[in-house]
Amino acid sequence: MSDAIEMRNIVAKTEAGQPKTVRLQGYGVGQSNTLVISLTTAVVLIATWWLVAKLGVVPRLFLPTPQEVVAQIGAVYRDGYAGASLSEHVSASLFRIATAAAIAIVVGIPLGLLMGLNRWAKGILDTPIEFYWPLPPLAYLPLMIIWLGIGETSKVTLLVLAMFAPICLSAQAGVRSLPIERVNAARSLGGKPWQLLLSIVLPSALPEILTGIRIALGIGWGTLVAAELIASNRGIGYMIMSASQFLATDVVFVGIGIIAACAFAFSAAVRLLEATLVPWKGKS
Repeated sequence: MSDAIEMRNIVAKTEAGQPKTVRLQGYGVGQSNTLVISLTTAVVLIATWWLVAKLGVVPRLFLPTPQEVVAQIGAVYRDGYAGASLSEHVSASLFRIATAAAIAIVVGIPLGLLMGLNRWAKGILDTPIEFYWPLPPLAYLPLMIIWLGIGETSKVTLLVLAMFAPICLSAQAGVRSLPIERVNAARSLGGKPWQLLLSIVLPSALPEILTGIRIALGIGWGTLVAAELIASNRGIGYMIMSASQFLATDVVFVGIGIIAACAFAFSAAVRLLEATLVPWKGKS
């Protein structure tokens, strides 16, 4: 009897109480904001750089102060460097990286999806990709110059080869991570193959594809600078090489800063695209 009364009291309290929502706690960093931590780290690094240069721990010839680098940015912007203006150097590098990225994306994503969907395509394409993918791009840069000359074609082709593999392999990985339940559900509703590709396969593989594009852009910038160091008369890499020959360390820092800013802008653009196209990423 007492148990029944106690149970009625519990039910009454539960019905009288308002529904309580419970927020699930994530695991790892997730969507946590790290902007303050990143800004603090940047300030500490710049302050350490200024202190080391100011105290003369490293000679000014090899490590200029941040103020000297900022002043040199204005000088290069006004007067140019190595026979070209700053805008000409930057635009030459941006043209090469943007052209190569567009070609690698247009070719790499369809081939990666095909490799994930068809075993014949995977068997044929996997061998050449796995053969050249681990090779440093500078290893086959001489071949690009011999075959295509020292013009823009060799540089863009080198960049396409460097960026193609991570984009293609990420698209393939995105297809292989596709839950089979989604495909079966679409098939049971009468979905055609092209509808499965556009409505199920591509959206599910998109997070992996965008991650591959971000990785490819990082590889592309490193390859671009290396290519411009060897065979070019315009570009940020060429400007850095010319400055290093005259021990103009402040100009070298200017070039490194421009590369970092451009790479950060490209990465931020891909992150923004990711937030727009795949807002569900990390929330399932």
